[in-house]
Amino acid sequence: MINKTIIDLTNSMIEKDIPLISNLSNLATILFDKFRGTSWFGFYLVLKEEDVLYLGPYRGPLACTKIKFGKGVCGESAIKKTPILVSDVSKIDNYIACSSSARSEVVVPIIKDSKVLGVIDLDSDNIDNYNEDDVDTLIQVSNIIKELF
Repeated sequence: MINKTIIDLTNSMIEKDIPLISNLSNLATILFDKFRGTSWFGFYLVLKEEDVLYLGPYRGPLACTKIKFGKGVCGESAIKKTPILVSDVSKIDNYIACSSSARSEVVVPIIKDSKVLGVIDLDSDNIDNYNEDDVDTLIQVSNIIKELF
């Protein structure tokens, strides 16, 4: 079930007359607290090259600054244009460990007109922290955010 509170909050925070980076900065801070057990919440954005994700606004410890499409969970989500839910990152061969404490992850691409603009990335220090309801909620958040690009 989609978390209506998160969707309502996302809609209320969006200001279409301010820059994208400002909107995403506020959303990263607010949504970090709304997803239980989250140790890192952020956005990776396509900025210079069409097949590279660059670190955008986030909340949490230091993170990878550049991820090539196809690499790690974020890059795999971007190249496949599909959400990815990982219950235990230690079981993923292609995992990029930005934080040694991360145990589970969910990544949802931001897609507009069939083009990947970025991804939403959540990490948790707990195994099996996220579920399909979180994925569905993040898909809705992504659909709201894509209109800012």
